Amino acid sequence: MGRPMTGAIQDGITRPMTAVRAAGFTKAALRGSAFDPLGQSRGPAPPLEAKNEDSAEEKIRQLEKKVNELVEESCIANSCGDLKLALEKAKDAGRKERVLVRQREQVTTPENINLDLTYSVLFNLASQYSANEMYAEALNTYQVIVKNKMFINAGRLKVNMGNIYLKQRNYSKAIKFYRMALDQIPSVHKEMRIKIMQNIGVTFIKTGRYSDAINSFEHIMSMAPNLKAGFNLILSYFAVGDRDKMKKAFQKLIAVPLEIDEDDKYISPSDDPHTNLVIEAIKNDHLRQMERERKAMAEKYIMTAAKLIAPVIETSFAVGYDWCVEVVKASQYVELANDLEINKAITYLRQKDFNQAVETLKMFEKKDSRVKSAAATNLSFLYYLENEFAQASSYADLAVNSDRYNPSALTNKGNTVFASGDYEKAAEFYKEALRNDSSCTEALYNIGLTYKRLNRLDEALDCFLKLHAILRNSAQVLYQIANVYELMEDPNQAIEWLMQLISVVPTDSRALSKLGELYDSEGDKSQAFQYYYESYRYFPSNIEVIEWLGAYYIDTQFCEKAIQYFERASLIQPTQVKWQLMVASCFRRSGLRFLVRLCTDIGLKEVQEYATKLKRLEKMKEIREQRIKSGRDSSGGSRSRREGSAGSDSGQNCSASSKGERLSAKLRALPGTNEPYESSSNKEIDASYVDPLGPQIERPKTAAKKRIDEDDFADEELGDDLLPE
Repeated sequence: MGRPMTGAIQDGITRPMTAVRAAGFTKAALRGSAFDPLGQSRGPAPPLEAKNEDSAEEKIRQLEKKVNELVEESCIANSCGDLKLALEKAKDAGRKERVLVRQREQVTTPENINLDLTYSVLFNLASQYSANEMYAEALNTYQVIVKNKMFINAGRLKVNMGNIYLKQRNYSKAIKFYRMALDQIPSVHKEMRIKIMQNIGVTFIKTGRYSDAINSFEHIMSMAPNLKAGFNLILSYFAVGDRDKMKKAFQKLIAVPLEIDEDDKYISPSDDPHTNLVIEAIKNDHLRQMERERKAMAEKYIMTAAKLIAPVIETSFAVGYDWCVEVVKASQYVELANDLEINKAITYLRQKDFNQAVETLKMFEKKDSRVKSAAATNLSFLYYLENEFAQASSYADLAVNSDRYNPSALTNKGNTVFASGDYEKAAEFYKEALRNDSSCTEALYNIGLTYKRLNRLDEALDCFLKLHAILRNSAQVLYQIANVYELMEDPNQAIEWLMQLISVVPTDSRALSKLGELYDSEGDKSQAFQYYYESYRYFPSNIEVIEWLGAYYIDTQFCEKAIQYFERASLIQPTQVKWQLMVASCFRRSGLRFLVRLCTDIGLKEVQEYATKLKRLEKMKEIREQRIKSGRDSSGGSRSRREGSAGSDSGQNCSASSKGERLSAKLRALPGTNEPYESSSNKEIDASYVDPLGPQIERPKTAAKKRIDEDDFADEELGDDLLPE
């Protein structure tokens, strides 16, 4: 029949077209079935085999996941400031990791243990110990990591151990561990090595080894100059007194590149809306904020270094400042030259050379608006302190006109208006200063004083309470709150705030005497005596306190103790006759009574005789006082004045008091009409310390340019002190 054709069908079986039968070609395919070489028509694949939750490997994986979660939670708690929770999570992670290691060892070989997880758990635990100031535990944990040969690059953790020893002021061990870490870090890691050398230099400064510190910082400034190393190098040269090296180090500090973009980059060059949107988005992003912080830090280092070396690098501080100004003008920090000039004026102030300070500040009247406003603010502040309110107001106007958003200028302008008595207008300036800078504490304090002068006590109290939330331990603020409560006739609250005040300034005699006065008005004589006595102990020249204590001892029948107070009063006011009269009266009253007490103590038989005489005299005195009282009721005011004249019995004046009267009232009927001090006057403690020789008025706080003299001018910015320290 011949050879069959390729692909022909014989006996129902298809012959392959080649010698090897092709996959997928079947009899059904020839009969019209769909081409499906991958077998997709057979349906979905069977489901995966379910995990065995009880298997050892699955338990290990779940435990490892839990350890990782605990480490992450510990780090998050630390970043949120909850150090105690962070340490607890780190300890829990350490416990579970040890369980995990034991289970791994049971099912697999030790080579399969996750060393990275063990390292991260131990490192986090040591970090949390250090953050919680548990330094011994932190060092032990670091030692476990460092001594384990299986942990690669663990030697760099000796830097952390050195930091702990530095915090513990164990400087020798800190240097030792820093150097060990430096030896174990390859030279390719230049940035890390520079940081370790900087730590070594700082430790040398703390130990007073300035020559070694200079070597470290000089090496850093030659390899990778930075602001911190440059500033520390200046400090080291300042400590050894090398003027020339200080100048060179200052020039090196000025030359450190900031590596930030210019401000022109954030100004739109065209009206393209897309470009404007991009610039608006990056104008205040995190990178821009980091650039601002770096620039502010550089300015702070340069200003501090200039203020430090200017008085010593030349024959006088003025020449030194001039040299620093010239160097700064030739650098990228040219705008700092004006601030240095203003600091020069502040140095004149610290030396009490006000004329030179004023002349220096007046040089800025033709500068740009920012510098002009700063200089005018300080000039206004100076003239205000010298009570030249017209000049202070003039320069305050100049400062406000140059920079309307300067809170210090607005505060000083409000002070000049306050001094003229226009409290409503002063309050407006203080409010505007607060709108421009809500953290301006001087403006907030002064507006509280203004409301108090306007008798708007509720608003004044709100201001001082807000200020108390900002300045928790300010004696001035605490006193003002107590004073406002006293004016609102709430003595209990006033006493409570004064108690907080004396916890801050426990030796302040004015606060203690005010507490005694409040307790006296409430009828609590024992508490009043305690605080009056404490006030007298710290300041034994306050006539009001001396008078009260003398009257208290007379009232409690201890006239011999009252004598020492009246004698001290006679020394303070020798022209006042009443103090000698009170001393004589105390001697007269205490004679027989003191004799009875002595005879009783030593057991003499004459005690009964003296006691009978004393009782008879007290009875006669009581009858006489009743007659005087009835005579006063019948004869009117003229008779009353005669009874209180110098010729009357001073002892009667000491004892004639009713319940609820102030003890000082016992002394008011004494002679002496032309007295420079009125014992019965109702005096109020002002915002400034009151000299016992004469009263002072309460003055608002002044404000100077903060950015320029944040530390050196802080005392002047706070204004007059409320209470003596």
